[in-house]
Amino acid sequence: MGTPLAGTHSAAAVVTDGVNAVPAGPEHAAALAAFFARAGVPCYCRYWHFDGVPNAWLDRCAHHVDENRDEMLAAFDRGSDEASGIVAERDGTVVGWMKVAPAVSLPKLYSQRLYKGLSVLQGDRDGVFTVGCVLVDPSERRTRVATALLDRAIRFVGDRGGRALEAFPRRAEGIADAELWTGPFSLYTRAGFEVVHDLAPYPVMRLTLSVGWATRPSFE
Repeated sequence: MGTPLAGTHSAAAVVTDGVNAVPAGPEHAAALAAFFARAGVPCYCRYWHFDGVPNAWLDRCAHHVDENRDEMLAAFDRGSDEASGIVAERDGTVVGWMKVAPAVSLPKLYSQRLYKGLSVLQGDRDGVFTVGCVLVDPSERRTRVATALLDRAIRFVGDRGGRALEAFPRRAEGIADAELWTGPFSLYTRAGFEVVHDLAPYPVMRLTLSVGWATRPSFE
């Protein structure tokens, strides 16, 4: 079970099986960039903020990876919600990342064909946050790093006055790890998320936070 370190402010870590999960800040930017490079992931969490066509994105990830890296570092420098998320560390080394940002800062996600116009995603969106992506070091997968990230993400949303956290996982048998970049379905069900739109294999999930949620016990 994850337990918070001393302190109740938003920077407090959640420790799960030796993994420290904390809100990412400018002090994590360089190590996070090195983590993406080490994991061989060229997006640097920029997909949802790229305005070009799909082929242009593929070209950038193949030939202009430095642009993605530099944009991520710049987002951290200016304190943008584009760099909002949780970083997981083991023994001082970054081993995981979860993008967690206000839903209004991720219009590209919500404009995807599968989700655009869904009634469950309409209405007042103030206080709604979104899990935009999840990345765990290949050598650390299935060691509860993702659990630590999500546990701290839920507290992070509560600390920021959020009222709900939405997720868009894949749900199907035999999916490769590389296709689970929004997190596995089981991760969210264990944390109490509910399916609010069941379009397999692309369910929409939501966790509604109540007052005092940020201080709740961590989930298994």
